[in-house]
Amino acid sequence: MKILPFLLFLLLVTFHGAAGRSLARPRRPYMECGYRGTFCHRGKCPRGNDYLGSCRSGYSCCRW
Repeated sequence: MKILPFLLFLLLVTFHGAAGRSLARPRRPYMECGYRGTFCHRGKCPRGNDYLGSCRSGYSCCRW
């Protein structure tokens, strides 16, 4: 009977740690752009510039 309070405490601590987590898959994080020769451009990168990733929805992160 002495182990029952310990198990209850352990159960509560376990669920408390998982309370803030979402079971859904996180969205793809967008790239930070605008540093050291990079810029954010709507749509595809202009000709002659390299595509690095997505800045935000509908925008591309490009390199000069």
